[in-house]
Amino acid sequence: MTQEEDLDALVRQRIRALRRSHGWSLDALAARCFLSPSSLSRIETGGRRIALDQLVPIARALGTTLDQLVEPVEDGDVVIRPEPEHSPGVTTWLLSRERALQGVTVAKMRITPERPEPDAPQVHPGHEWFWVLSGTVRLRLGEREVLVHEGQAAEFSTMVPHVVAAHGGPVEVLTIFDQEGERAHLRGPTD
Repeated sequence: MTQEEDLDALVRQRIRALRRSHGWSLDALAARCFLSPSSLSRIETGGRRIALDQLVPIARALGTTLDQLVEPVEDGDVVIRPEPEHSPGVTTWLLSRERALQGVTVAKMRITPERPEPDAPQVHPGHEWFWVLSGTVRLRLGEREVLVHEGQAAEFSTMVPHVVAAHGGPVEVLTIFDQEGERAHLRGPTD
């Protein structure tokens, strides 16, 4: 198969899969995109060429965009090969692409007791979430100190002054930052 034929087959599979995920029959989707059920059936099965003027209403009816419907699939958009980034006491592996997941960043972090204590706790708009893969996190939230152990998760408003540190040895966490959290914790403070 050529690359064009592969993409054509992929688009047909996506149309059928999205239709089925909505629980719609051919008749139901055909009515939503103003095509006959037989035309839609031939589009899904490859019995008819897909025309751009048909894809736009099909995509709209399925609640997706034309770009998402015809996006090619390659290993590069599936497999992420994170490179560790080191700073004193912290190693970070970014596990999501830039601007992925509607503005959030997923990362794995290894924090050691050698990480320097910040001059002041971090404060920034948004929320933060992390899950402890191994070790124990010492989480300072304002005046409180909370120990978060392996297998536990924490979620908190980042408007509360906070510090995430290792307790009693290295700790590894899986974390999700919104854009403000990424800027504050992964890129460092900006003046």
